[in-house]
Amino acid sequence: MTQSFHPPVRTLMGPGPSDVNPRILEAMSRPTIGHLDPMFVQMMDEMKGLLRYAFQTDYDLAMPVSAPGSAGMETCFVNLVEPGDKVIVCQNGVFGGRMKENVERCGATPVMVEDEWGRAVDVHKVEDALKANPDAKILAFVHAETSTGAMSDAKALAELARRHDCLTIVDTVTSLGGCELKVGEWGLDAVYSGTQKCLSCVPGLSPVTFSERALEVVKNRRHKVQSWFLDLNLVLGYWGSGGKRAYHHTAPVNTLYALHEALVLLQEEGIENAWTRHRKHHEALKAGFEAMGLNFVVPEGERLPQLNAVTIPEGVEDAAVRTRLLTEYNLEIGAGLGALAGKVWRVGLMGFACNRTNVLTCLGAMDAVLSDMGAKIDAGRAVEAAMACYRGQD
Repeated sequence: MTQSFHPPVRTLMGPGPSDVNPRILEAMSRPTIGHLDPMFVQMMDEMKGLLRYAFQTDYDLAMPVSAPGSAGMETCFVNLVEPGDKVIVCQNGVFGGRMKENVERCGATPVMVEDEWGRAVDVHKVEDALKANPDAKILAFVHAETSTGAMSDAKALAELARRHDCLTIVDTVTSLGGCELKVGEWGLDAVYSGTQKCLSCVPGLSPVTFSERALEVVKNRRHKVQSWFLDLNLVLGYWGSGGKRAYHHTAPVNTLYALHEALVLLQEEGIENAWTRHRKHHEALKAGFEAMGLNFVVPEGERLPQLNAVTIPEGVEDAAVRTRLLTEYNLEIGAGLGALAGKVWRVGLMGFACNRTNVLTCLGAMDAVLSDMGAKIDAGRAVEAAMACYRGQD
């Protein structure tokens, strides 16, 4: 007979999901009520305000899509892109490629601006593409590329798009709550994220926010949105303003409790404090990795603090190290994707997992495993280098 499933307690320091705050797990265990219950509707309104804080915007539309970040991405594309449109898509990793796929599935034409994996999107290349394609409707880019740990200049890219009368679609799955993101001030139009990264929440929801300019485009489409489930013209009957809500789908009630609690935690910490915390612990992790002799893929000025891609030492088998970390230390780190598969490890410092204990645990475990495997590293130096960094910060 099949038994109940009891997962091990892991330390999650991969590219996501991240460790979930116990308060969020407790929130999920609260009594389930109906998704049209007046108390639940009240919580929905609170959540929209909390999401505006997280995104740093006053846009009226701020809500979670009832599915993971990939559905948030599709929500932005299927609502804004129509057959025959031209969309400039920036690709500097895996997720820019997924944007291209979305554009094509909407019957539109992607104009690709490609950069080396591990580098930020080149603003000058984007400007050239906008000048060469004055009929482009949208500029799509990834703010925080999860596959490489590169952070692009969302503010500068948005300014370019506005100058050329383009909307922006922006992937903030790994940046929301972890590094500076000011949707309203920067004028980003359609922004999507995920709950399982720097918000420390469980996977399964995708916060999105749309500017009024973007919503006007959605409301005045020539064609029906190709996805019934993700059509904002329908979804807003449930998530829109006002006390009366129209049934659209059965919302994941307890998962939404979890997101509400995650956003309350972010508000309690203060979003700028959260950004500072991610930077602080990244600096210590960086000091440890560099003392060990591991190199970062992304240059200093383009590097995400919450997602660290480091090169695998020569002669070391990627999967063997990750397996030992998991089985011997209950520590999860991530493998490289696409062009970086087998070349890098992706080490996350996200949300609740972004703390001194995890930094030191990760460095100590990696030092021990790599040393035991005979890897060419400077053994025994990583933890002390991280501690020296912390002493310098205190």
